[in-house]
Amino acid sequence: MIINDDRPGLREKIGYGLGDFASSMFWKLFAVYLLIFYTDVFGMGAAAAGTMFLVVRIWDAVSDPIVGILADRTNTRWGKFRPYIAFGAIPFALVGVLTFTTPDWSIEYKIIYAYVTYSLMMVVYTLVNVPYGSLLGVMSSHSEDRTTLASFRMVFAFAGGMASLAMVEPLLDYFSIMGGTEPDLQSGWMYTALFYGVVCAFLFYLTFAWTKERVQPPKEQKNALKSDLKNLAKNKHWFILLGAALSTLIFNSIRDGAAIFYIKYYLTVDSVDIFGISFSLIATYLVIGQAANLVGVMLAKPVSSIFGKKNTFMYAMFIASVLSVSVFYFLDTQVWLILLSQVLISMCAGIIFPLLWAMYADIADYSEYTTGRRSTGLIFSSASFAQKMGWTLGGAITGWTLAIYGYEANAEQTEMAKEGLRMMVSYLPAFGALLSGLFIYFYNLTDEDVEDINNKLRKGITLKNNNDSSESVETSAEVCVDKPISNLS
Repeated sequence: MIINDDRPGLREKIGYGLGDFASSMFWKLFAVYLLIFYTDVFGMGAAAAGTMFLVVRIWDAVSDPIVGILADRTNTRWGKFRPYIAFGAIPFALVGVLTFTTPDWSIEYKIIYAYVTYSLMMVVYTLVNVPYGSLLGVMSSHSEDRTTLASFRMVFAFAGGMASLAMVEPLLDYFSIMGGTEPDLQSGWMYTALFYGVVCAFLFYLTFAWTKERVQPPKEQKNALKSDLKNLAKNKHWFILLGAALSTLIFNSIRDGAAIFYIKYYLTVDSVDIFGISFSLIATYLVIGQAANLVGVMLAKPVSSIFGKKNTFMYAMFIASVLSVSVFYFLDTQVWLILLSQVLISMCAGIIFPLLWAMYADIADYSEYTTGRRSTGLIFSSASFAQKMGWTLGGAITGWTLAIYGYEANAEQTEMAKEGLRMMVSYLPAFGALLSGLFIYFYNLTDEDVEDINNKLRKGITLKNNNDSSESVETSAEVCVDKPISNLS
């Protein structure tokens, strides 16, 4: 690879983080509120919404590698990935507003409208976020820089999520009564989404303006898609990380999607007193979860420096799984226990995300070292693919579980429905967390291996040009892919 070896400064790290602040504002709006918007405001049934999530997101997840491939083959004066962020910002905002707009149509046509706007939203999200994620792999060749950039990204991501969730109810209350005395939730949601869209578009532009691409593919590299796909299919570490990421997002998606239903329809209180001030329980639960995520993100680098990225990731998911199971047994009056569990589980979730993105960058280097080809966009698109598929399955499971247990919108729930709500914040996400930890157990690309790879790549050494045998690079990669890097030199 070709490297401009100057290092990202503070402004650039902040600029990179602002991109995920913007993405997370809409992401949290979708993850936490979209299902209840469709069921309680838009007028769709829970099962219909769950099916729509599955249908739309499966195609959307499949489109992620396509965007990654296109980005790898994009060459402009602004780089490969940054132009997508700049030119996708305004469409991202506009389609987000349309997604939270309720037309005055029959339910059949409204469902078609929901499919179309939600599909467009996912396409635009992919066009911005796959290149954004890939940008991490080319801003620096240094592993410690990448972990720092990933930490900045996650700090800003959870800060964006926290800001998003803290503002939803006040903005919704304000815009719902704007111009009248009776609340109009449909208009309230549309204008709330418009507010978020304007903020996000501006932040995406700052990400474009403040970042720089330093790592380029080797000059002799040709745009051979077949070779890239073949090499990726042989990369054991990529498959493991893909499974772990998918499972993690299922865990997160079910918890996020079920949270408001659980609080609104299962718990017997709707506010908590903190220092004599009454706060909405929904807002408190969501915001402290984001704050705890943020604490987890800040712990990621110091903890992983001691225990390694693999062990930190794995044990955080195992602990989250055990804590999630315990939530099933909390009574509907044990609000403070529920809030405490939210803090602890969210810290575990927060600590793994910077590690996940840093590990994808490590895999991009590993792939170049073993094959002689760099395909950052394709590899990082798999991260977005896992994110979308996890969100897809989690959202569909949430909607279907509501329907199976007999959920009725805006009504008193049966005991069976309440049991379903408890399952959705306990055993179902616990399974996703457990599966994620089990995947990472088999990941054996160590931090020391990655540093060794980086040193070799800076010297222009790969298995392709350091292999004395007559074997092709593809064969070399296949033979070596399951061996520790330290044994490959």
